[in-house]
Amino acid sequence: MPRNAMSLPIDVSTYLEAQDRKSLLKFITCGHVDDGKSTLIGRLLYDQGLIPRDQLPNLDPENLSKNGSGLASLVDGLAAEREQGITIDVAYRYFSTKNRKFIIADTPGHEQYTRNMATGASSADLAVLLIDARRGVSQQTKRHAHIVSLFGIRHIVIAINKMDLAGYSQARYNGIEEEFRSFAQALAFDSIRCIPTCALRGDNIVVKSAHMPWYHGPSLMEYLDYVDLAESGETNEFCFPVQLVNRPHADFRGYCGTIVSGSVKIGDEVLVLPSGAITQVKDIVTMGGGLSAAVAGQAVTLVLGGDIDISRGDIICSPETPPKQSDQFQANIIWMSKQPLLPGRSYLLKTAHKTVSATTTDLRYKININDFSHVSAKSLGQNDIGVCNISLDRQIPFKPFKKSPQLGQFILIDKLTNETIGAGMINFALRRASNLVWQNLEIGKQQRAAHKSQKPAVLWFTGLSGAGKSTIASLVEQKLFERGRHTYILDGDNIRHGLNNDLGFTDADRVENIRRTAETAKLMLDAGLIVLVSFISPFSAERDMARQMMADGEFIEIYVNTPLKVAEARDVKGLYVKARRGEIKNFTGIDSEYQPPKAAEIHVDTIAQNAETAAMHIIDYLKDKKFL
Repeated sequence: MPRNAMSLPIDVSTYLEAQDRKSLLKFITCGHVDDGKSTLIGRLLYDQGLIPRDQLPNLDPENLSKNGSGLASLVDGLAAEREQGITIDVAYRYFSTKNRKFIIADTPGHEQYTRNMATGASSADLAVLLIDARRGVSQQTKRHAHIVSLFGIRHIVIAINKMDLAGYSQARYNGIEEEFRSFAQALAFDSIRCIPTCALRGDNIVVKSAHMPWYHGPSLMEYLDYVDLAESGETNEFCFPVQLVNRPHADFRGYCGTIVSGSVKIGDEVLVLPSGAITQVKDIVTMGGGLSAAVAGQAVTLVLGGDIDISRGDIICSPETPPKQSDQFQANIIWMSKQPLLPGRSYLLKTAHKTVSATTTDLRYKININDFSHVSAKSLGQNDIGVCNISLDRQIPFKPFKKSPQLGQFILIDKLTNETIGAGMINFALRRASNLVWQNLEIGKQQRAAHKSQKPAVLWFTGLSGAGKSTIASLVEQKLFERGRHTYILDGDNIRHGLNNDLGFTDADRVENIRRTAETAKLMLDAGLIVLVSFISPFSAERDMARQMMADGEFIEIYVNTPLKVAEARDVKGLYVKARRGEIKNFTGIDSEYQPPKAAEIHVDTIAQNAETAAMHIIDYLKDKKFL
C-alpha cells in the first residue's frame, strides 16, 4: 500500500470516493526551473483525453507542439505563475486509467520555492525528476533528488526532457543517465528509470517516439501505469493517531482519525499513549456505517471500552509493538526560511498528531549535496540540508521515519510569525533521553523562597550596549538588598568571562549565550532568589524562550530604551568607535540587528529618566506586583 499523505488537499477524499478500488499512485514532478514539468503533465493529460472541458477552448491543437505555454497553463493555476511562466505553488491533478488511479503534485523548480517542493514530496510514492537535455544534471537536480530520498521516496523516474533541442542524441542521453546514476548511488533508491522525452512534442510521454528508435523502454505513462510500488519492510503494526475526540452527546465518545499502519477489529486489545492505558475496541464507526474491522488508510471513529482520558494527539496502537516515546532526537532537517536555523533557538515542532516546543541543541553537520560530504556549520541557511539534535519540552510517541513516515516526520514553525520554516525526519531517539530521569527533591522553589521571606523573580534587562542596563540593574539590586531581599546579578560581560567564555558574537553564539544564561537564571529562581539579568539579548525569540522557562508572572522584561545615537555618544567602553572602524564584527546596532521588545513589563526611557529614577520606577513596579 502506498504511503499515506501527511498534507494532501482537502478534496482528495472526494476524488477517491468516486473511484473504484484500483491501486493509487501519488507522484511528484520536480527538477530545475524551465525543465518542462508543467508542460509534461499538460501533455500527459492532453494525449489521454483528460483535459477538463472548460479548458479545451483555450488550447489550439495546431500549436501545441510549437508553444508549450498552453499545456503548462493546464497545471499552473495561479495568475502569478501564468504571468511569469513558472510554477510557484504545488498544483495537484487527479486522473485515472484502466489500471490505476493517479494524484500528481507538480512542484516549483526555483530554489526559493524548495519548501513547496518538499510539501509535494511528503505525500508522494514516486518522483518524476526532469532534466533539461541541454543543461544536464544541475545543482537543483541534485537538491531535489536528495530531498525526495529524505522523504522516503524509493522509486524515481528521470525524464531527460527537451531531447529535440539536443538533436535526439543517444550519446547525450547516455551521458546524463550515467552522471545521474553515479551521483544517486548514495541515495539508495530502489529503482531508477531513465526515459528520454520531449514533453512539448509528446515524445515518450504517452506513446513511444519515432524520433528515438534507439530507446527500447516504456513511455512515461506506460511505466507509471505498471510500476510496482511494493515496499519491503512495510509495517503491519496497528497505529492510530487521534485527530478529534467526538462526543455529540453524553452516551457516545469516539476517537476520530486515520489508521496509519496495520489493522484493527472489534474486540482487539489496544494501548493508549502517552498514558499507557490498555482497553478494548468496542466499535468501529464510519460515515457509511459500522465496520467489524479497518485497515491502514481508512478514516474511522474508534469507540473504546472503559472511561479513559484520551485527547487529540494521543496514539492508539497495538500493545505488542507500540511506538517509543522520547523528548530528544537526531533528525534530518531541510531548512526553508531566509532566517537561519540557529542551535539553541526555540521553535514549534508539529507532527501529524502533536505540536510541542522544540530546540535544536546541536547542529551536527550540513550536507554537501554534490558529494554528500558532511560540512561543519554553526547554522543552516535557506534550502540547506543538515543533521541536528533536537530537544522537546515533553516526550512524544514516534517511530524512525524509515519505519513510519507518518510518525517520523515533522515541520518546524516560527513561534513569532507562525511561518513553516523547516521540515524534518526523525532518525532515532538520543539514548541519553531515556537514561535521564528528573530527580524530585524534598525542598522546592516555594519552600526556599518562603525561607527567605520573598517572592522569587527574574528581572530581565535588555537594550543596546551603553543603554545603561548594568548601571540601573546595580542600583535596583542595592535597593532590594537594603530591603532585605536575596538577589544575584547575571551581567553580560561577567558571564562571558567564565560560563560563556567559549562563545563569540555570531548570531548562533548569541543565541547560545542567552540560552545558557536563561538556564542559569532558572536555577537561581528555583533557589528562591530575585535574579537580575543584564544582557543586550538582541533577539526577541531568545527573550521569549527565557520567559517560557519561568512560571507565569516570574519573568519581568525591562526594556532600557536608549536611541543608538545616545548610546554611541556615551560609549564609555569605546566599543561603538571600534565597531564603526570595522574592528569589532557583529556588533549590535551597527552590523547586527537588535529587536526591541513589543510588550515589555517595564519600559525605561533613559532620555526622560536618569538611572536613579529608572531604578525607583522598577522598585515601584515590584511593590505593585507584591514582590516587595
